[in-house]
Amino acid sequence: MSMFSTGILVLTSPLHTLPLRIAPVLSSASQLVERTLYVHLHPGLNLGSGSQPRPVFIPPAVDLSTLISRLYSNAADICSHLDIRVLLTNVRAQSAVCSGIPNCPFPTPQPLSHSPEVVLTDFAVQDPDQSHQVTQCLQKYTGHCYVCSPSLHSVLLHPQLMRLQEKEEGLKKPEEKAEPLETYSDVVVGGTFDRLHGAHKTLLNISCLLANRRFLIGVCDQAMLKKKVLKELIEPYSLRVQRLLEFLQDIKPSLQVEIVPLHDPFGASVVDPLLQCIVFSEETRKGGEAVNKKRIENGLPVLVLHEIQLLKDAHHTETEEEKISSSSLRSRLLGTLLTPPKNTSHLPPLPYVIGLTGGSGSGKSSIARQLEALGAVRIDCDKLGHEVYEPGRAAYHRVLEEFGSDVLNEDKTINRRALGRKVFGKQEQLKALTNIVWPEIALLVENTISQAREEGKQVCVVDAAVLLEAGWTDMVHEVWVTIIPEEEAVLRITERDGVTTDDALRRLQSQWSNAKQVEHANVVLSTLWEPEVTRKQVLKAWNLLQERILQTQDG
Repeated sequence: MSMFSTGILVLTSPLHTLPLRIAPVLSSASQLVERTLYVHLHPGLNLGSGSQPRPVFIPPAVDLSTLISRLYSNAADICSHLDIRVLLTNVRAQSAVCSGIPNCPFPTPQPLSHSPEVVLTDFAVQDPDQSHQVTQCLQKYTGHCYVCSPSLHSVLLHPQLMRLQEKEEGLKKPEEKAEPLETYSDVVVGGTFDRLHGAHKTLLNISCLLANRRFLIGVCDQAMLKKKVLKELIEPYSLRVQRLLEFLQDIKPSLQVEIVPLHDPFGASVVDPLLQCIVFSEETRKGGEAVNKKRIENGLPVLVLHEIQLLKDAHHTETEEEKISSSSLRSRLLGTLLTPPKNTSHLPPLPYVIGLTGGSGSGKSSIARQLEALGAVRIDCDKLGHEVYEPGRAAYHRVLEEFGSDVLNEDKTINRRALGRKVFGKQEQLKALTNIVWPEIALLVENTISQAREEGKQVCVVDAAVLLEAGWTDMVHEVWVTIIPEEEAVLRITERDGVTTDDALRRLQSQWSNAKQVEHANVVLSTLWEPEVTRKQVLKAWNLLQERILQTQDG
């Protein structure tokens, strides 16, 4: 069967049997759905009774909370490419149902962010002749709950279900009454929520289970991002908020959602008197306790602390965290194409030219040498910069005209340190110098590329610290940027060049920031970790580049 972009999975098995069935069911579903899979829980739903079932509210239970965590955990292992969303519209505490809310959770079909094209279910038919009736019933049921594609398909999944081992798994027997989950009027969480993943979704889903009225979310911004790994790759605040709102509108549209920027570890959690519960992961319990300490100081009642378990990342590498985390996801972006190349139809397709840049101490040149070892022609712009100052060059005479002969050594060569002292901290003089030197370097770069083309070379790497500042991006097909944290760059510069910390900082501050350079990058690399990690990044970037070059040639 062909793949569908978006689907709904209706889980009908009793809660006590679902934990063992989630993995095979998700595995089957992932063979049919390729982008977004909504999960609708209705334990005990009978699609084969002959009469059309109606959706009803199901009460929040501890088992349900555990099941949601398990579902997102299994999804991260089995089908991490899918955007899984567990829908909670039909989950409501009985007290809320009795307070004037109709007992049908779907008075009208609920619109979803992505219109489902297929509905799947774990419901097992007893008789093969019953399949057509059950699929029709499933379509009507789903159409009653959600706005779906007019040509909605329905599929019965029949995964090979493992025999239940209740003692080993600690599963409740069907006759045991599920333990109710305590719910609260107003619930709060905080986090970065970068590249919304399974652990985020678990936190959000369980918070929505606990919240009856309002859900307050503090999203880290500005100062709270400074110490994050690869902070330059964190999505913009507005995008993170947009994705949160879309996700929450899908999973529980009845909630009043408030999202506020978090500039310190506490935010509104220590001043809002209406809050009743704070949800956090096991690694941030101290943060929850600190919130309550502040609330006591502010004369406010303490919050109920609700802790959820971390989700293990089955795909983590030695340099990544064992838990599912945004920092691991950001590290996996290194070496990949973050933004498509701009239109370079004015350039010959070969050699394919990479413009490699990065701040001082970022390891840019070591990466350029690795690319050279892989087969690229390395064009060292620092070396070319020395060439343009040589006697007899056009730039040599223009520099003397502009800055005087007192910048010469005894052998009539230009003393670049003396020249540097003349322009340091003087914007006009520096611009006058770069206006002379940069065009001359660019000509040498173009000549080297032309020579590489004549020799039949496939790839050139323009190793240039000032690639972006000089406006040389028109000479390259892609821009690659190397980044490391400022504090690491300072350590490297002081050790390598024997300068003071202040001098190293001034040098970095005179250059474009990492964040500004990343804005122009097609590919980002980092030498923050062990050399072997960098080598793997470079090899990944190189192999993906070869694929793009082939596509360009085929296209």
